[in-house]
Amino acid sequence: METFLFQATIYLGAAVIAVPLAARLGLGSVLGYLLAGIVIGPVTGLVGSETQDLQHFAEFGVVMMLFLIGLELEPRALWNMRQRLLGLGGMQTLLTMAAITAGSLAMGYSLSTAIAIGMIFALSSTAIVLQTLTEKGLMQTGGGRATFSVLLAQDIAVIPMLALLPLLAVPAVLSLAPDGSLALADHGDDHHVTLSLVEGLPGWGVTLVTLGAVAMVVLAGTFLTRPVFRYIHHARLREMYTALALLMVVSTAVLMTMVGLSPALGTFLAGVVLANSEFRHELESDLAPFKGLLLGLFFITVGAGIDFELLFFDPASIIGIAIAVMVIKGLILFGLALLFKLHKKDRWLFTLGLAQAGEFGFVLISFSVQQNVLPDALAGQLLLVIALSMLITPLLFIIYELIIKRMGDTEETEHDEVDEQGTVIIAGIGRFGQIVNRLVQSAGFETVVVDNDLKTVQMMRKFGFRGFFGDPTRPDLLNAAGLEDARVLVVAVDDREAGNKLVRYARKTRPDLHIIARARNRVHVHELYDAGANDIVREMFDSSLRAGRYALENLGLSEFEAAELEQAFYQHDRTALRELAALWRPGVPISQVPEYVARARELNSTLEMELTARQQASEKNKDAS
Repeated sequence: METFLFQATIYLGAAVIAVPLAARLGLGSVLGYLLAGIVIGPVTGLVGSETQDLQHFAEFGVVMMLFLIGLELEPRALWNMRQRLLGLGGMQTLLTMAAITAGSLAMGYSLSTAIAIGMIFALSSTAIVLQTLTEKGLMQTGGGRATFSVLLAQDIAVIPMLALLPLLAVPAVLSLAPDGSLALADHGDDHHVTLSLVEGLPGWGVTLVTLGAVAMVVLAGTFLTRPVFRYIHHARLREMYTALALLMVVSTAVLMTMVGLSPALGTFLAGVVLANSEFRHELESDLAPFKGLLLGLFFITVGAGIDFELLFFDPASIIGIAIAVMVIKGLILFGLALLFKLHKKDRWLFTLGLAQAGEFGFVLISFSVQQNVLPDALAGQLLLVIALSMLITPLLFIIYELIIKRMGDTEETEHDEVDEQGTVIIAGIGRFGQIVNRLVQSAGFETVVVDNDLKTVQMMRKFGFRGFFGDPTRPDLLNAAGLEDARVLVVAVDDREAGNKLVRYARKTRPDLHIIARARNRVHVHELYDAGANDIVREMFDSSLRAGRYALENLGLSEFEAAELEQAFYQHDRTALRELAALWRPGVPISQVPEYVARARELNSTLEMELTARQQASEKNKDAS
């Protein structure tokens, strides 16, 4: 027990120290976990042989991650991905297998060994890539979706790979037993017992059982989830929801393993089935912490498991193979990106994101050794190559960001030539800007809309509204839109810094211009006042006031009383914001400005007393009448 607690302290302590540091340096959490593993493993020796056993447990984080990803995908969305799943993913797997197999044959390996190596290196790291894409907000980009499609196709491909590996086995090696007799070399644990529903069945039986297991997952997710959640709800214990979420993932993984399917693939399917259910968000919130910790533990075990003695014994060979594998995969990926017409930025994300080997390679290597496909010495080298490529992957994402910065606006669609001028210029045509534009146009005033989101502008044109594609912070576009003669400028851009820059430029150019700006929060209000805006609208403020008024009406106040309190709150808040703006310090969090905090508390107390007095006066008037 003491040993377990000591090891847990080491792993958790390493993560807590290394990951925030790596994130602060802009390296990402994955590289932080990997470096933490290297420090506590090969460098200091704080952890040892138990790392490999712990890694098998930590791999369950990948299973949870795919379940959570499945929850984000409706079945229709998955069906829409079929072309990329089968085309892009299938071609990547087959082409990479063929290229690496050919390279292995050229290095002198036998055909069976070369095919096994090709299968191992054809796979990429689902754990590292999806975690990094999510962290960096790249999951919904074209490159992110293409990358996810390939990773999912690779997870599916693991199943036929595992079925093919036993066919590649070489004849067992004869060795001398302790008594001097000849014996077969032992590459595995013959006494290892596995639970299997398909062992010993004919081919058609295996197919039926496998399809039955998949159907069971679909039917259970569709018909059993709601009554089970209702049953759990009666306990009124928060931990029961967490227990149920874990049970769903674990039981699905076990069932898939028993029929010879990938547990990650099975839980992904279960997630897709539940994507439209009302319990989706509950499941996500319950499982997210477990997924994050298990994935972090997995990355630490990868770093801790790197055999630096083997690396230093022949560094040129190991590093050379790792680089060769990543270059071969990168060239194939880039070619497929061109073939499937991915955009430039997406092309680089797709190529650099999938160039590494992955955690399923560990599984294939272990199985290959058991089946006498790979010798132990070669398996050790391959494990080291996979670990090195995974270690390099976060650096490739950093390289991707540098490439994108150097690209700048070179791949952007050419901006429109603004050939109209209006009384009102609206910069940004999202949800906020659309309403302003429709209202002003309906009242008979001319508007000029400029937005740097091409899709939004194109959609706007379909509905009959004129807009121009371009960066509204560019002086030439603003001047072309009529900044010199406009009466009102509405700043509704999503980018906070861009909005501040636009207000500052417009105020400097036209001191008499009336500027209305959208703010995200109270601090942004202060920034916009400082930049020179006249009227500032917090994007959620007015709708929140209306919701509060509805709440007061349903608590027994009349519509008039609720509206009076709403108006009083509104006036007080506007006055308070202008007063607090004088105490605000640019670049300093408001919680660290003592005089700001003190005055805000005083103003809040004043508001409470004022509203209470109004309410008491209203009640007295009711009693008097």
